[in-house]
Amino acid sequence: MGSHDLRLSRRDALKGAGALVIGLSLPIAGAKAQQAPKGPPPIHPNAFVRIGADDSVTVIVKHIEFGQGPYTGLATLAAEELDADWSKVRAESAPANAKLYANLQLGAQLTGGSSAIANSYDQMRRAGAMARALLVEAAATEWKVPPAEIDVKKGVMSHAASGRSSGFGPFAAAAAKLPMPRQVKLKDPSAFTLIGTDQAGRKLDSADKVTGRAKFTIDQNAPDMLTVLVARSPRFGGSVKSFDAAEALKIKGVVAVKQVSSGIAVYARGMWPAIKGRKALRVEWDDSAAEMRGSEDMIAAYLEQTRKPGAVHRKAGNADAAIAAGGTVIEADYVFPYLAHAPMEPLDGFIIWDGTTARARFGSQGQTFDQGAIAKVLGIATDKVDIETLYAGGSFGRRATPTSHLAVELAEVARAMPPGTPVKLVWTREDDIHGGYYRPLIVHRLRGAVKDGKISGWSNTIMGQSFMIGSPFEAMAAPNGIDASMSEGASQLLYEIADFQCDAHVAKSPVPTLWWRSVGHTHTGYAVECFVDQLLIAAGKDPVAGRLAMMGKSPRAAAVLKAVAELARWKGPGGANGRARGVAVVESFNSFVAQIAEVSIDDNGEPKVHKVWAAVDCGVAVNPDVIRAQLEGGIGYALGHALYAEVPLAEGLPTVSNFNDYRSLRINEMPEIEVAIVKSAEPPTGIGEPGVPPLAPAVANAMAALGHKRPSRLPMVRA
Repeated sequence: MGSHDLRLSRRDALKGAGALVIGLSLPIAGAKAQQAPKGPPPIHPNAFVRIGADDSVTVIVKHIEFGQGPYTGLATLAAEELDADWSKVRAESAPANAKLYANLQLGAQLTGGSSAIANSYDQMRRAGAMARALLVEAAATEWKVPPAEIDVKKGVMSHAASGRSSGFGPFAAAAAKLPMPRQVKLKDPSAFTLIGTDQAGRKLDSADKVTGRAKFTIDQNAPDMLTVLVARSPRFGGSVKSFDAAEALKIKGVVAVKQVSSGIAVYARGMWPAIKGRKALRVEWDDSAAEMRGSEDMIAAYLEQTRKPGAVHRKAGNADAAIAAGGTVIEADYVFPYLAHAPMEPLDGFIIWDGTTARARFGSQGQTFDQGAIAKVLGIATDKVDIETLYAGGSFGRRATPTSHLAVELAEVARAMPPGTPVKLVWTREDDIHGGYYRPLIVHRLRGAVKDGKISGWSNTIMGQSFMIGSPFEAMAAPNGIDASMSEGASQLLYEIADFQCDAHVAKSPVPTLWWRSVGHTHTGYAVECFVDQLLIAAGKDPVAGRLAMMGKSPRAAAVLKAVAELARWKGPGGANGRARGVAVVESFNSFVAQIAEVSIDDNGEPKVHKVWAAVDCGVAVNPDVIRAQLEGGIGYALGHALYAEVPLAEGLPTVSNFNDYRSLRINEMPEIEVAIVKSAEPPTGIGEPGVPPLAPAVANAMAALGHKRPSRLPMVRA
């Protein structure tokens, strides 16, 4: 029985949850433990740890699981301090409740910014430690021994002197009646048994996904459920002028056609009749406010604009004067296309609206935004909207929209039907690729000077759309119209360059844009690391040694660069057998990643990546195997997009539709990968995204070492 079922009684909650619930509320300011409520646990498990009468340990995870590992990571943190038996640890998704489950870095219940482990590290450890303390106290009271004499190991509490031992379950009820401890002592890292170790089969979501037991939104079903597809304007900014549903309603299985704010919704008893019904619609679109330009027109306009300085994001010294002072001056333009996120599971959602309350099930990445959006559409309070967060088949940023356009559309299609009608809204793959919320089309213009063997000046002008300006995050993320996400990684370099400037122009377009895996670093990492490589070569410096010489104020970046050079046995970019190596190092989400790519050029003139070495410092490595998997996945994701992916517009229309023309990396194109995790005592930082930015510039720099030009426009292989 899921948390979406509002008929769940307090007695049922006790049966399902066991008897001990650790409720931990850590507000953004002044994190304080909240006293556990008296009596039975609440219907919704407003808690992070539940101990069952059967010794099971269920960790309630506030972050969506779409393959990046928070179920395992957050459970590891709690289980470590609880000294639980990992074989009895489970994880389930938290309900939508920002008061309990807010991301402590972002201030809302939201998964993003590679922050799941970083914002939960102390919180979940304290939850586990509190559960342990209560269980030990309950056992000590019954056994009439001092709590300090009780040892806990792998889910078993034991008292050596009396020979008594027990699992957690028999003491869960007694522990639930005890007052919450005011303070708990966390383990010294030297005592960790789970954090920082690998264990086969530890990832909690893998078994159900492999066996097909895991339930995604696309799997949802209910009696009399209707499947809904929406016909949306083929151009961004277009709207419905008129429509004729007569032919659509003739399709067997189509039961209704309704207009919603995003287009025309077709309701059917199944996916296939919904597809046929939508195809049969006759819609006249109003393009008066639509984007009518093509990508080439936009690129030309953007490049022309970068000939003038924009709003200054950071300035030190006088870059223009340093560049004009003599030496070798180098200029470069870089062009980055619109990119779709293209997760394997496109957007979808299930909802039942009974006229008073709403119950939704979908892969919600921003529960706070989605809950509020549904409530606003339906005209009800947010606590009348229940969201059960399901597994999602990927996101890469796509499901975290501050405007909650999926949730709005989901609520609108539910509201348009009689109360009590279950509806499942589905976006097809083509809807997803054509739907916008792309990584923005961005251009960089860089100028630099090399004098006396050193980089003497650096200037970078950027132009592209901002997805922060005009969003709920604008006041925080784009004060005074300066969107730091446009220039992150470019406005603050890892390198010491005295005369430096980074500025940016904000472009306007109806094309909706959004963060894409690694956000601004997806383009700034390429521009900066390609350009610094070019300048170092002009200065006669080795790409690794030259970078290290400028990293005096970036010791962690220098450490990963040294680690990857040692891992790859770096002896310079040149290689044998037609191969060469390129290097790049990027800090993103407070983590440091350096990569070396070994590349050749095939008979078609296209780069082939044979091997990638990577070194990462992401603070304390909670789950090393997950860290390696995220780096490997990030490298594959980055390589496919760097080589092949773009969403070109022609007269405002996207010209690609599916994986046949929006190319992803094929399995035979995946390079061999070797990863080194740099040991660190720093708090955990991001890992879901930092593997992406260094890959493309490392490949481009290897191509330059082979005598080819670094690609100034991505993708590297253009149709």
